[in-house]
This record gives sequence, C-alpha cells and structure tokens, in this order.
Amino acid sequence: MAVAPPVGAEPTLPPLTPGPHRRRLGVISIVACFGGLLFGYDTGVINGALRPMSAELGLDALAEGIVTSSLVFAAAIGALGGGRASDRFGRRSTLVALAVLFFVGTVVIVAAPGLAVLVVGRVLLGLAVGGASTVVPVYLAELAPFEIRGSISGRNELAIVSGQLAAFLVNAVIGSTLGHLDGVWRVMFAVCALPAVALFVGMLRMPESPRWLAEHGRHERALAVLRSVRAPERAIAELAAVERSVERESRGWTGLRTVLANRWLTRILLVGIGVGVAQQLTGINSIMYYGQTVLVGSGFSESAALIANVAPGVIAVVGGIIALWMMDRIDRRRTLLIGFSLTTVCHVLIGVASTVLEPGDPLRPFVILALVVAFVGSMQTFLNVATWVYLSEIFPLRMRGLGIGVAVFAHWTANGALALAFPSLIDAVGITGTFFLFAAIGAVALAFIATQVPETRGRTLEGLEADTLSGALFRRRDRGARPRAARGEAG
Repeated sequence: MAVAPPVGAEPTLPPLTPGPHRRRLGVISIVACFGGLLFGYDTGVINGALRPMSAELGLDALAEGIVTSSLVFAAAIGALGGGRASDRFGRRSTLVALAVLFFVGTVVIVAAPGLAVLVVGRVLLGLAVGGASTVVPVYLAELAPFEIRGSISGRNELAIVSGQLAAFLVNAVIGSTLGHLDGVWRVMFAVCALPAVALFVGMLRMPESPRWLAEHGRHERALAVLRSVRAPERAIAELAAVERSVERESRGWTGLRTVLANRWLTRILLVGIGVGVAQQLTGINSIMYYGQTVLVGSGFSESAALIANVAPGVIAVVGGIIALWMMDRIDRRRTLLIGFSLTTVCHVLIGVASTVLEPGDPLRPFVILALVVAFVGSMQTFLNVATWVYLSEIFPLRMRGLGIGVAVFAHWTANGALALAFPSLIDAVGITGTFFLFAAIGAVALAFIATQVPETRGRTLEGLEADTLSGALFRRRDRGARPRAARGEAG
C-alpha cells in the first residue's frame, strides 16, 4: 500500500511505496551512521578516561583542558574541510577517508608516550569527528525521501548518543574491572578502532549521493542510485526535480565570498550558524565530557560517579528514539522552541538545587543527578536530533557542503571554548553560577529561534532551495506566516 505524502508534498512526485528499495535505504543509513557512532564514542570516552590518563601521565588542570578541547577545536577545522571535500570528491568518498582517519587517530592515542603525542592523536580524531559531523547528515538527507527525511537524517544523532553511551558503559566496565592497572585508559580508546573498520568496509559498498552525482553531470549513475532506494517512477520524477535545481544553479556560486554577496544566502548561513552555536551553548557537551567531574562535585565518590554517569547516556538514547518518531510529525521550529524552554528550566533548577542543598547533604548528589538526567533527556528529545536534521536540509545544493561546514565549524568552536573553559568555570563560580549562566544563554537562544528560524518540515530539498534563493522562505517567516508546505501548496 502506498504511503501518502504529508501535507505540502510536491504534486510531481509519486507517493512512497514499500519494497526492497526501502530496506536498502535502511541499510545505507545504518552503515553511514557508524560515522555518528564514532563521533559519539570519541567525544564520550574522555569522560571516564581522563582521570586515569591524568594520573599516569601527570597532567594538571590545564593539560586536561588541552587534551579534551584539542579534539573539539580540531573538529571545527574538520567540519570545514569535510564539507568542502564532500562537495569536491563526493559524500561517500569523504566518509571512506574519514574512516581511515578515525583508525589512525586511535592508534596514535593508544601508543602515546606523553602529552604531545596524545594531543596529536586527539587532533586527528577531532578532524575525523568534525568531518563526520558535516558529511553524514548531508549524505543521509540527500538520499532520504522528503516525507521521512527527518527520521532518516536523525538516525545519525541517535548513533552519536549511542556511541556516547557505549563509551560510558565501556568506561564503567573497564574502570571497574581493570582500573587498578596502568594504561587502562588506552584500552578505553582502543575500542574505537572497531567501528572505524566497520565504517571503512561498509562505505566501500554504499552508493554515492544521487544529488551530488547529478550536480557533477553523472545523471545516469544518479538515476541508478535513486532506483535502488525508490520505486522506479518516483526515482525518475525525483531526478527530474534535482536536474531542474542543478540547472537553476548552473551560473555557479560555491565560494564563501559569493555566498556572502547574496543577502538570502547570507541570512540562511547565519541561521545555520545560530542554530548550531545555540545548541552547543546549552552546555550539553560539558556534561558529556566532564559529567563525572560534575557528579563528584555534587557529592558522589569517584567510583559512584563513574557508574552514575551512565544514566545520562541511557536517557540520551531513549530521547533520541523519541526524537526520531517526532521528526516527521512535529515542526522543526516548535521542536526547537520546546527544547530550549525545557533545557533553560533545567539549568535554573540545577543552579537552585546546588544552592539550596549544601555540600554534605545526602540528597544533593541524587537531586543534581536527576536534574542532569532531565536536562540531557530534554536536549536529546527536542534539540540534538532537530539541530542536525535542520542543518542538513536548510542549505541549497551548491553551497550545502560549505554551508553546513561553516555552521558546524561555529558549532564546534563554541563546543571547544566550553570544553576548555568548563573546568575553570566550575572552579570559579561553582555548579550554581555555571548553570545560571547556561540559563541566561538559553533565554537568548529562545528569542533567536522564535524570531529568525524558518520552518523546513514537509518540504523537498529542491523546494526549500527555490524559496531560499528567492527570499520567500524568509518573507513568510518575517510575516509570521506558515510555510507553503503547511498550507498544502507545492514547495
């Protein structure tokens, strides 16, 4: 039985139908999401590995901040480079190269004799993480039908938090069983090599993005790829829409300078940057990197904090599953507004709890843990998946790699600044001041989403592109009107 398209579907596209092509799309998304799994594991493993690493290598607080933030700042560079490389060489080829980089970075870290080599390994992993954070969402968005693009693209974020949960579990198991041995942190990092190999082998058998192929004049190959993930008549109609989009852009504008010369492209770029940075300034990755430190500061012992730290990882995966269900049912803007409202409330409550409950109060660690879990659950259910889906779909084709690269560069730069500053911030103003600061930032983010972010759900990438280039997407946003897709018109 055919799946009816949502309100606003372009009338030229036949409806989705079940069949082997749907299963093929599922397999492709699983393989590509190994990039997200690596992203999650490599950013999460430092949470439990940092303390034994510091003890073995004699790292002080500054060195700990450098080790943690080096990956994040390198990820900012990797996001830019990954976006540009995927525009030039293809999404699939770039992911294969990133798998190699993940493996090499892991080997360097495991073999590191001291701080300098360790930072080199973390930088290599950061370049790979940043590249994957740019390329995987674009690859999935360009392969997915627009009716289910949110749930397909959102699988990458579910893979990210699954990777972080895997890191927390591996840390807890290895730390509990082998924690008395020197070099236990090396074992925690070594596990990362396995999904890197899986990504490399898997992507060698996956197709290139049909939109990238069409943009580079390989129309027959693009049709073949679309036929493998769509019914035949849908594949033909969709390729025709992509070809019209490519023809519309044939005058060519791919460089940042030409993008900045166009007011509408500049505005969509600033929207992408704003969404990415706002998501990071909630402090979510400070919890993922330094969660054990926060829990120890709240009153848990080190061993109890290592185990308790699994709870935010579990709720993140649960929230990710719920978010995938919501992505094709609830508007992106509404999801983001709900998310920033909930996380801001959680920030305020954590600040209040850490003030009212004095150190030594037996309730203090458990109340703060519960609020941290609520914060992570709110982030994952309403913000994290929505952010990555939104960034993967708002940019026109010829600037898609560049646009998401710049937005994710800003995202990772904010991430890195927090990773570097968070230990010092906790020392200076404590848990209370830190989370009140996050709450203030959340209020600003809410105002930005409410006034600047246009809706994208239920639109084809080509329809969104046409409205971005003409400015119609923003004129409707400025008037407070709903997108055409919501009114049943073609995009």
